[in-house]
Amino acid sequence: MSSHALPLFDPAAGQGVRQLTELGLALVLSTLIGAERAVRQKSAGLRTHTLVGVGSALFMEVSQHGFNSVLGMDGVAFDPSRVAAQIVSGIGFIGGGLIFVRRDAVRGLTTAATVWLTCAIGMACGGGLPLLAMAATACHFLVVRGYPWVTRRVPALTAERRSGLHLAYQVGSSVLTRVLEECTSRGFRVVEVRTDRTEWEPGPGRRGTMAVRMEIEGAAGVPELVAVLAEVDGVLDVAALASAADD
Repeated sequence: MSSHALPLFDPAAGQGVRQLTELGLALVLSTLIGAERAVRQKSAGLRTHTLVGVGSALFMEVSQHGFNSVLGMDGVAFDPSRVAAQIVSGIGFIGGGLIFVRRDAVRGLTTAATVWLTCAIGMACGGGLPLLAMAATACHFLVVRGYPWVTRRVPALTAERRSGLHLAYQVGSSVLTRVLEECTSRGFRVVEVRTDRTEWEPGPGRRGTMAVRMEIEGAAGVPELVAVLAEVDGVLDVAALASAADD
């Protein structure tokens, strides 16, 4: 082995306890955020956020310490901020891939923003700013867990949310028409109505049972709408499906 070879573990060369600790902190913090996203079954979950956080931290370590061997050479200038700027630009490709539009409704914005934040947290860890990284992680949980609680109690802050309804009713007597009228009168916009199945009872006076799935948007309370629809004559069953909001 050459006498000029760098040792594997060399704090002066950026491969010491401090750098390993910073990578470990990025691993822990990004894993916490990824676990929260995975629990909520979002498109970018545990592995995506963890890899983004650790990768960003490693880029920052390379930016700060990876070029130490050439710093002493004549005519060599070093600007660590250039790597950081490229990380911010590059993470946009991942974030952009998480955002999609379906029937004029935008999905994935919160998840994309979370990936962007995880990238910043990893950069803070790799840049030797652990307190800022931990504070930003705490802000993430405050926003995604605490803000929905606040917006539910302050109507002015509540944006329109998309929800699903499962409805079963007896065919005839314009039941669906009255259901749609109730939805619109309470401030909801009916985005989609899809038939799931139709069942007919045997006998001369056969009565049909229609089951449909509705997609609605609005800022009002869905549980209150469900309670009202359950009282409509001809409605056999109505239930709210998992909301697609807070993506």
